[in-house]
Amino acid sequence: MASADLAVAAPVAGGSRAAAFLRRLAGKLGSLLFTLWLVTLLVFFSRFLVPGDPVRFLLRGRRPSPEAVIAITKEYGLDLPPWQQYVNWLAGILHGDFGRSLQYREAVTTVVGGRLPVTLMLVMMSAVLIIVLGLAAGILAAVKRGKAADRFTLMGLTVLSAIPSFVGSIVLIAIFAVELGWFPTFGSGEGFLDTVYHLTLPAIALTIVFVVVVGKVTRSAMVEQFGREHVEVARSRGISSGAVVRRHVFRNSLRPIVTVAGPLIAGLLVATSIVESAFGIAGIGSLLVQSVDRLDFPVVQAIILLVVTAFLVINAIIDILEPLIDPRSAAGEAAR
Repeated sequence: MASADLAVAAPVAGGSRAAAFLRRLAGKLGSLLFTLWLVTLLVFFSRFLVPGDPVRFLLRGRRPSPEAVIAITKEYGLDLPPWQQYVNWLAGILHGDFGRSLQYREAVTTVVGGRLPVTLMLVMMSAVLIIVLGLAAGILAAVKRGKAADRFTLMGLTVLSAIPSFVGSIVLIAIFAVELGWFPTFGSGEGFLDTVYHLTLPAIALTIVFVVVVGKVTRSAMVEQFGREHVEVARSRGISSGAVVRRHVFRNSLRPIVTVAGPLIAGLLVATSIVESAFGIAGIGSLLVQSVDRLDFPVVQAIILLVVTAFLVINAIIDILEPLIDPRSAAGEAAR
């Protein structure tokens, strides 16, 4: 009788976990879509709060006739009521049309799309450095907590946290580009290997501040796990230190690490603006700075929407995958 009960209980438990996951997935997707809609409202209508007339920018300081002003205003849809402009803009976005750039007189998708690949390459290179170096520093400090290696690592992370990206860019250019001549000082290169070569210093400059956060969060999470009872039990059973760190300490520390690292990596899209300007890289970061300065609202809106969407999607993915990262949360969902 007991074995029959277990046979029935196993599918029920599996079904409850699957149902809990589907409920979580549906809830997160619904919340993501609703939040994205609110973001479109904020991104679009915020331009009406910014001083400056896009029509004057389009006219480049000229003194045109009233008829020319009316024609340009109508061409860009600026004569419509704000709500109708928003509806047309949102409908265009759903079809992949973000409007026309006021500065380049081209489709926004063309302007942004031409600069997006180099920025994504820079972000991916920086993300790899942040994850590898941040985890390595955090794990070393946690395993050697209270010892010289821990204090040295924390001291190094503290020093790095005080170095802004633009200062790090200047120092890297002065030492490794100008003085030693190991890397170029300008541009993004051509071809995969040449692009990696050109983006090495910018990626390091972009990594400096972010690796500190990942390193400190990793150390803090792992030190907390070292004090848990299950770790002491594992040690008392004679399990090797390396296995204890891998199976019981680091694995249970992944939840706060991933929760922090995910949004940080999405934030690299914005942080690239300083580094790209310093190294003369034609990416979306430098494009955002230029577009804000020149009141190119369609481009600014597209880039901001892209960055915010990256934040929201990454957070949603982390929340959806949380039961896989931390099985304890899955058990809690199934028990509800």
